[in-house]
Amino acid sequence: MLSLDERLRAALAEDIGRGDATTLATIAESQQARAEFLLKEDGVLSGLMVAARVFALVDERVTVHWTAQDGERRGRGIIGTLSGPARSLLTGERLALNLLQRLSGVATQTRRYVEALGPGRTRLLDTRKTTPLWRDLEKQAVRHGGGLNHRAGLDDGLLIKDNHVAAAGGIAEAIRRARDYAYLLKVECEVPDLPGLEEALRAGADRVLLDNMDDALLAEAVALRSSLAPHVTLEASGNMTLERLPRVAQSGVDYVSAGALTHSAPALDISLNFLPEDQR
Repeated sequence: MLSLDERLRAALAEDIGRGDATTLATIAESQQARAEFLLKEDGVLSGLMVAARVFALVDERVTVHWTAQDGERRGRGIIGTLSGPARSLLTGERLALNLLQRLSGVATQTRRYVEALGPGRTRLLDTRKTTPLWRDLEKQAVRHGGGLNHRAGLDDGLLIKDNHVAAAGGIAEAIRRARDYAYLLKVECEVPDLPGLEEALRAGADRVLLDNMDDALLAEAVALRSSLAPHVTLEASGNMTLERLPRVAQSGVDYVSAGALTHSAPALDISLNFLPEDQR
């Protein structure tokens, strides 16, 4: 896997190309500047250190000072300052803000979902529906928002989906094959209905993903699990809106997973504003 610095350098190269033409044309090489990060709406922050790293890769002379921290919920206002060569601040601005806004948006969305679930036993999980090459940062943002991470990738967990079941010839056979292949990994299997749940429980799944079940069916699934295999955990997924989450939590499932935490999170509104010379 590419390191963070390698990915950031590639992103900077994509943006800068042969050079920041506007900045080179309008800003003297010797000019210094100071700027403030302004949070323009309430939210949970994530990506502060990543944004700072962008500027460090552009120019080690840039200094970033945060007055907030990742995982902190903040209201509108200044969350940090930076200073250094004006050219470097302008060149790194867009990438730093893109990442900071994106990751803070994921953290904020996650916090909304966590709060909608309430203080009961049900915990919130993310999914693999992430931006390619930036998954680790988005999953970190989920943690900053109070959620938990599901699999980091295809190699660190077994999740038997509907297409695996179809190709393997059934739920029980897919679980048997998974056990034979990787007996040290937990086996999770997706099911669409109660007969599928019963088959997965009897076949020895460690966790069962209840796919697109309505609230009443989720409650029935919890009761079935409790009677057949109380040690197995249940994960509900599909159509997990903020309005629905309290009802899902009441069903008694152990986890809720939501792709919307990462694939549909709106960016948090954050800007970078240069200060006049008399305020530097």
